[in-house]
Amino acid sequence: MKHPPTFPTLLQSFFTDRLMGQRNASPHTIAAYRDTFRLLFEYTAQHLGKPPSALTLTDLDCVLIGAFLDHVEQHRGNTARSRNARLAAIHSFFRYVAFQMPEQSALIQRVLAIPSKKHERALVEYLTAEEVHALLEAPDRNVQAGRRDHALLLLAIQTGLRVSELVGLNCRDISLDVGAHVRCLGKGRKTRCTPLTRSTATVMKAWLKERGGQETEPLFPNARGGRFSSDGVQFILANHVATAQQQCPSMAEKRISPHVLRHTAAMNLLHAGADAVAIALWLGHEGIETVHVYVEADL
Repeated sequence: MKHPPTFPTLLQSFFTDRLMGQRNASPHTIAAYRDTFRLLFEYTAQHLGKPPSALTLTDLDCVLIGAFLDHVEQHRGNTARSRNARLAAIHSFFRYVAFQMPEQSALIQRVLAIPSKKHERALVEYLTAEEVHALLEAPDRNVQAGRRDHALLLLAIQTGLRVSELVGLNCRDISLDVGAHVRCLGKGRKTRCTPLTRSTATVMKAWLKERGGQETEPLFPNARGGRFSSDGVQFILANHVATAQQQCPSMAEKRISPHVLRHTAAMNLLHAGADAVAIALWLGHEGIETVHVYVEADL
């Protein structure tokens, strides 16, 4: 008689067969789902005293999942939006399991019934022209790391690339011929080209010459020559924000993340007279509805 699959087997097949094989999910989606279960395993190890290899599906009932989601918000300081993203990953796994273990339908349905949490939508944060100037002046351009950071921050503010798109850039993705632009693989596996201003193209030309990397090497390497993580970019940004605050105290009142630089690019486009369609295309949004948040913030 065939034995029912264990939880580790189900989880592995969810990632390999479902996400990678059937859905061909992007690396960003897979990484987000992986992080959700990593956090969940840390929580179960602490509260159930079980390592991931010893967990069963019945351990992950709606009570435990609900408590984990509360833990994400209350103890890790995540927003309701982040909580909902974790819940979406768990729901996706349990929808897959529903076809593999129909005998656990009652447990699965109770987990799937956990609702997303409503949350307030705050106005987007962005940097003013004075704050942008202070941030770009913060890196010490007398050293190579400072020149790298200056180029990275300038490119982020001018193009509005997501942090995952920034760290994924290779040297060949910058084109400095007529019609200078940067090419990136964005959300939903969509490739897009974003124009570069003359000043940004000049900085990138100097950085590429100094970088001297191969076409397939990272455009912005870390201290070991490898690719930055998203946390690495956040760390660099935080350091330079701390320096910039000395010249521009208003920055201390803002929570500045790499995504704030993306918002800043959108607001600069809006102030320059770009319409919603152009901004959506520039940022790689699916539709123009998302752009309305910038109009609201500008009001």
